[in-house]
Amino acid sequence: MSDITGLTRGGEAYSPNFVLALDQTKCIGCGRCFKVCSRNVFMLVEREDGEDEFDDDDDDGFDDDTSMVMSLANALDCIGCEACSRVCPKNCMTHGYSPVVAAA
Repeated sequence: MSDITGLTRGGEAYSPNFVLALDQTKCIGCGRCFKVCSRNVFMLVEREDGEDEFDDDDDDGFDDDTSMVMSLANALDCIGCEACSRVCPKNCMTHGYSPVVAAA
């Protein structure tokens, strides 16, 4: 395995931070991460039973009766740009270093 590094347009070293996990208990199913991702890493799925019990007192402007959340559909297609984290209003994603995975 080897480290993944690249260069920015300005010539600076860059190490991508890949999406490693998505916390569906925080997700509100807004789809912002899906819209910003050019690699089809995310997919909208039905919330699993027992995860749709939200406190209706939070005035976040979103419908608490939603039954859909985002899921990692193709996590290995992530390029590590972290755009999904920047647009997520609930900070659902965990990013980090991921070594190169050799193709089988």
